Amino acid sequence: PPGFVESSCRSRIFWMKLNKLLLQGKFFQLEINDPYTGPILLDEKLASRCGYVLSEDVWGNPVFRASVLGCHVVNEADELFSLTVNIKVSSFSSMRAAVTYTYPMYCSYSSWASREIVCEENYMEVSVKTDVPAVSNDYTVAWMSALPETQNVAYQQWQLMFVSPSGRTRITVSDAAKLGYSFNNTLSRVYLRAPYHSNESDISMVSGVNMNMVTSTSMYRQRWLLLLIDTTVSCPVDGISFTDRTLTWTVPSVIPTLVVQESTFLSKNILMGIDDRVIVNLEEKNYLLEHNETHIRITIPIGAEGGKLKSSISGGVYGIIYSIDLFLEHTWTDADWQTTKYTVIKSITTPFMPQIPTVTNNTLPEERLFNVAFGHFLPDVSLVAITIGNVPFTLREAQHHGFKIYETPFSNRTKGFSLEVSFDDPYVLKEYVNRNETKYTLLLNYTVSVGLEMTLYYHSAEVECVIADIEIPEAVGYCDEENLYLAIPTFGLHQYWNLYLGNKLLNRQVALTNGYLAATNSTHLILQIPLFAVGVIYEEVSFQKIKSRFDVALRKVRTMETLQMFSVSCSFNSSAFIICHPDGTIMISAEMKTVPAIDMSKTKLRDSSCKPREYNEGHAFFKFHVTTCGTSVRFEGDHIIYENEISYEKETLPGQSISAITRDPDYRLTVLCYYRAKETLVLGVFTSDPSTSPPFGSGTMVPRSNIAVHRRIRQALNVVSRVSKDESFTEFYEPNMAILKQPAESVFLEVELKDESPNAELYLENCWVTRSLDFNSTPRWNITVDG
Repeated sequence: PPGFVESSCRSRIFWMKLNKLLLQGKFFQLEINDPYTGPILLDEKLASRCGYVLSEDVWGNPVFRASVLGCHVVNEADELFSLTVNIKVSSFSSMRAAVTYTYPMYCSYSSWASREIVCEENYMEVSVKTDVPAVSNDYTVAWMSALPETQNVAYQQWQLMFVSPSGRTRITVSDAAKLGYSFNNTLSRVYLRAPYHSNESDISMVSGVNMNMVTSTSMYRQRWLLLLIDTTVSCPVDGISFTDRTLTWTVPSVIPTLVVQESTFLSKNILMGIDDRVIVNLEEKNYLLEHNETHIRITIPIGAEGGKLKSSISGGVYGIIYSIDLFLEHTWTDADWQTTKYTVIKSITTPFMPQIPTVTNNTLPEERLFNVAFGHFLPDVSLVAITIGNVPFTLREAQHHGFKIYETPFSNRTKGFSLEVSFDDPYVLKEYVNRNETKYTLLLNYTVSVGLEMTLYYHSAEVECVIADIEIPEAVGYCDEENLYLAIPTFGLHQYWNLYLGNKLLNRQVALTNGYLAATNSTHLILQIPLFAVGVIYEEVSFQKIKSRFDVALRKVRTMETLQMFSVSCSFNSSAFIICHPDGTIMISAEMKTVPAIDMSKTKLRDSSCKPREYNEGHAFFKFHVTTCGTSVRFEGDHIIYENEISYEKETLPGQSISAITRDPDYRLTVLCYYRAKETLVLGVFTSDPSTSPPFGSGTMVPRSNIAVHRRIRQALNVVSRVSKDESFTEFYEPNMAILKQPAESVFLEVELKDESPNAELYLENCWVTRSLDFNSTPRWNITVDG
């Protein structure tokens, strides 16, 4: 078929290449068509002995090479050569029903050097010109015409003598053939073809390169004629080195076994080529050919033109292999051989070179679109599937879903694969981070098909992008006569952040328990907080006026980090109220409506020294601590109740021992403060700032008029604290004694509750040190926090 076979003749070697595309799915064999004996099947043993090479080029096309001195080559006067090859093609491995294509090749070669050496992949060949003394011109024609008939007879008279480390061996030509050698003579030449690493060969190092050498002498003896011809041959078997960017092939310039008189050696010409083509402009292709007195060195960039890069997988790792078919032709002269032409054909393949693919994030956040590049790969790699998150997609499914996937070619003959995925795609992971940012994460797993073998390779990647695309909500606060209100946007609520009241999650249950009303519309959550509800902070409390504040913290769902505080603060006019602070401070604005009216300045608490701080005709304002002013304490269920009462002292005339008649009413107002027993009420030195701590106690005022009140004995808690000298708590510092401690040094503090009541419990929460007896003075140093 057209384009099936290409052939050429280069440096006395037949070259033939078959097109692999026309052999896909088929089997083929080569036969050498001998004009006298017919077709002979080409096999490996025949190839090395007869001067044939059957291999593949770097592109996978079958290649056949043959020496013009090979078996079954028709030789016309050592100038014209022809070889006919039968190419048998079949669809079956048994080669039945094969189609045979007969292909003749021709080669013209007359510029023979005195000695020519070919170092092929599977054999070494040396041919030597035989300078037999010339006869008279009258007999030349007859001699020449008679030579073919006498060749076969003369062939039997040749013997070969090998010199090896084991000694000298002399054998006949026919015995040498049994050992894999091939020897023959033509009209003007004698040649020897030898396999590599035979028993008669030797390995020697020349200028750092291992050479396989066969030292031999060909002898022709008949009666008085003795003809000795040096047929020694030596070929390099290594000399290849690699870096991650280049390969280097080194061949010795002077081979001592081939050049006896090195002083007469003169290099005449050096050529390099790829396949069967000589490269002339080396610089254009970035090839480097160097030579000096000892070496000829060829350096080729990995991936250079003329070779082939191939993708491969080794141990689950992607990498490349570079192959190139080179030849070197070196011509030199010396005193012994006049001209030697030395040709080396070398197929070079690099070791597996790992090439970890790169994943490049080309994402443009403003477009909210992941753009991920995956590469670089050789053209023999194809993307076949992609997994996003944990969901696998074929390319068709991915594109149907809305992902964009396309190939991107690069200038160095590689390619990559680009993927576009929207931030809003359901398979993209989204995480709220920092204050107002979202982290979008794209989890990828690429599946690519590598090489002709279509080996699957997997590569996972994770691409992230953080953008500020979340708006922190702003709350609106307002008040009416009895309530505080907070209107908070519901966007992102419970998804990104939650509302907290102190350290408690503000949900519907907490709101209901604390007496809040919560309502939602399409955009906002509206909280209604009664003035005297739990959680309200009283910033200023004075006679008939309260300045209160309610705080809600906006915290991140996962980290609990506070992002924003929503506050509403208002001032209220209230004629009657009781406020119970967590530090035990009680503030009361009492309204006294009696007939006749009483003098509010003469009202008092159980301890008559506790008078109102402010008053007018109908109101009195008291502020005191639960440990003072005759306050009593009792336990009911899970509550601690502190009780006091406001009363009016009737006026009597001085000096009278009996009661006097008066119009003043007998007035009593009982004041109760309720605290949960399991929550901490800090007494005495364990105090906190009432302006910043939300009250958690609830108060009740119970008016009692004209009723005799049973005065209870004051129940004061007896709390004693002392500092131990060490952790054994056996020796303690004296009271009021100065104690010097370093900032990082431990303080061993013992606090004891001396109370006979079985319902009394002690919880130690915050302890600190100040410079003065005022508990609220600054600076202050914490000893324990959240104990």
